[in-house]
Formats: sequence, structure tokens, C-alpha cells
Amino acid sequence: MKFYLLSDNIDTQMGMRLAGIEGVVVHERHEVLQELERVMHMEDVAIVLMTTKLIETCPEVISELKLKQKKPLIVEIPDRHGSAKIGETIDRYVSEAIGVKL
Repeated sequence: MKFYLLSDNIDTQMGMRLAGIEGVVVHERHEVLQELERVMHMEDVAIVLMTTKLIETCPEVISELKLKQKKPLIVEIPDRHGSAKIGETIDRYVSEAIGVKL
């Protein structure tokens, strides 16, 4: 099982490639959805890393996949321009999953 990266910038992709993680750079919503659909059917991918900016292009789709798909796990990562809102994102997903506001 391996990681796969969906990034909106080449710097993040290059850094992950140095760590042995393959991936692609996409910018538009339709590109994100197309690549996500392709990766979701790759048997050897266990974890999909996505930059915050890409998740913001289609949050409803990502949220749905996180709640309903067992594999692969979708993990949001900040890029060099990212903010520290990941804690809020995690709170939102947990709240949606258990039905209780944290």
C-alpha cells in the first residue's frame, strides 16, 4: 500500500517525490475531480494526500468521500502557503461523523 499526492503546486509535489511519494499537480475543479476518481480506483493506494487549496475546490465531494469510503483515506496537508485551519477541518468531520458538535 502506498501514498499518492494531489497538489496544486510543484513545490509540494517535488518535496513529496523526494520522500518517495508519487503524485500529480492539478489546479481546476474538474481536474481535481477527474484525478480523485482515478486514484479512488487504484488498488495499491491506501492514503491520498491533498493540499488544502485543492480540498477547498470541492469540499462537499471530499467530505462525502471521507465519510463513506473505507479506502483510500483522504488526508489534508497544508502547503507552503497553507494556514493552520486543519484542526477546524478535523473538528467538522468528526462532528459530521458522530452527529455531535464539538
